[in-house]
Amino acid sequence: MTVTGAGTADVPPSALADTVLQRLTAAYGAKRDPARAAAMRTYMKDVAPFLGIPTPERRALSRSVLAVLPRPDEADCTAIGLRCWALPEREYHYFAVDYLRRYAGRCSSAFLPVVRRLVTTVSWWDTVDLLAVRVVGPLVAADPRLTAEMDDWITDDDLWVARTALLHQLGYKDRTDTGRLFGYCLRQSGHPDFFVRKAIGWSLREYAKTDPDAVRDFLARERGRFAPLTVREALKNIGA
Repeated sequence: MTVTGAGTADVPPSALADTVLQRLTAAYGAKRDPARAAAMRTYMKDVAPFLGIPTPERRALSRSVLAVLPRPDEADCTAIGLRCWALPEREYHYFAVDYLRRYAGRCSSAFLPVVRRLVTTVSWWDTVDLLAVRVVGPLVAADPRLTAEMDDWITDDDLWVARTALLHQLGYKDRTDTGRLFGYCLRQSGHPDFFVRKAIGWSLREYAKTDPDAVRDFLARERGRFAPLTVREALKNIGA
């Protein structure tokens, strides 16, 4: 894989990706439902066109697409992710996210620029959040040197990159770096966008399942710096 520019990556050759994309476009394309697609596009705020495939059916089709295929290496994951993202319909992006979640452990820290490209392209919560928690999170956990990248991402001008940094520890539980968690929340406490404010609250609420006292103490000291939405979200399950 060649990294070019700000978080972009060339698509490497991959025979596995060739097979997956051929099967995928045939299987998904045959199930196109224009009426349902229009409703799905409206529900997702017109972020992308849809084929109109309900989630259970889409996942069943995905299983058939991947049947008897070998596990990928990192180049395969890169090719499949980027080639799916180049297709306009959102279901192909969902396939890529599911695939990368499944095989995140096959990828090294060098895969992070690929994920950044996906996070910053056709960006919306439906793909960004899963990439943050299920792909970026495991990559950083496997290579703690990537925490320096997260320290850069938290102040990125792209709100979805900042949201990814806020959410990447969501599944860490007692492995959470609380200094970074609370520090990231403070660094973005004044962010004007709903999706960043919501992510701050969500990240605190999730960590409160592990250490509610730490979250209460943090908010007792700092709640004046956060929007009411953030505080409500953070305290949703533990109270003031």
